[in-house]
Amino acid sequence: MTFEYPYALFLLAVPVLLLVWVWVREGRRVVLPVDHGPPGRGTGWWVAVSCAESVLPLAVAVAVLLCAGPRRLGEPIDKRKLTNIEICVDVSSSMNAPFGGATRYDGAMEAVTAFTNYRHGDAFGLTFFGNEVLHWCPLTTDVSAINCATPFMRPGQLPPWFGGTAIGKALRACKSVLVNRPEGDRMIVLITDGLSSDLGNGADAEIAEELKAEGITVFAVVIGDDLRFMQPNARTGSVDLITDRTGGQSFSAGDPNALGTVFKRIDEMRRAETDKQIANTLDDFRPFCIAGLVLAGLAGFASFGLRYTPW
Repeated sequence: MTFEYPYALFLLAVPVLLLVWVWVREGRRVVLPVDHGPPGRGTGWWVAVSCAESVLPLAVAVAVLLCAGPRRLGEPIDKRKLTNIEICVDVSSSMNAPFGGATRYDGAMEAVTAFTNYRHGDAFGLTFFGNEVLHWCPLTTDVSAINCATPFMRPGQLPPWFGGTAIGKALRACKSVLVNRPEGDRMIVLITDGLSSDLGNGADAEIAEELKAEGITVFAVVIGDDLRFMQPNARTGSVDLITDRTGGQSFSAGDPNALGTVFKRIDEMRRAETDKQIANTLDDFRPFCIAGLVLAGLAGFASFGLRYTPW
């Protein structure tokens, strides 16, 4: 235990001197007439009365301790390490294809909502892309804007320049968002179903090195039921290269249930880490308050009769 104002403890000398005075002072003896026998010393009553008179000095000592500001160390707290996750969603026209009971876009956004709610405490950003890029939501721990974004960016109701799939441009745009975060891990979750128009001629390797240099891990979720998506050098060969070199992984989700499983797998691969924090110093008035109340009660009880009276 420590005290916020330790110099106030010097005032404990006052109750200590009062206690010494209570137990060593003279002048409380009363001569009573005794017939046919020696007078008693009354030691038992002297001890009882002295103890009763010691209650108030002890209460003063408790008051001094309270004024000194007693403090204690709280329990160590595990602080969650922040992970900055930029979710990059393809909104090209092909994302309007049927997927389960809805579209690929709707299935992707439903899985994104579940993922952001599950990883409570991380910072999420949302980026939509086609041939152009739109940063819909900045990195934030409040995911309400992400949860409400689905109806506004549905493919088929967007301008023509969102009709293609420029994954390279989208990844570089997400990188520019993440590098401005001074703390926390950095991750991109790419959700797409198509062939990128800007990852050829070595651009995929160049982008992978840029992301790796900034400590950004890329996970890719390729949705749809076209198995060609996972063939080497076919529609996702460049995406696989980027995820492998940045320490991430590519997944294929052929139906909505598989899509949910993929996001759970990503969460298992990159679980939130925690740091041991130094315990906070907390006020510790409780034991002294209880002691003060008990002493006040004893003083009140003793005042009804357990006290020195000279008559």
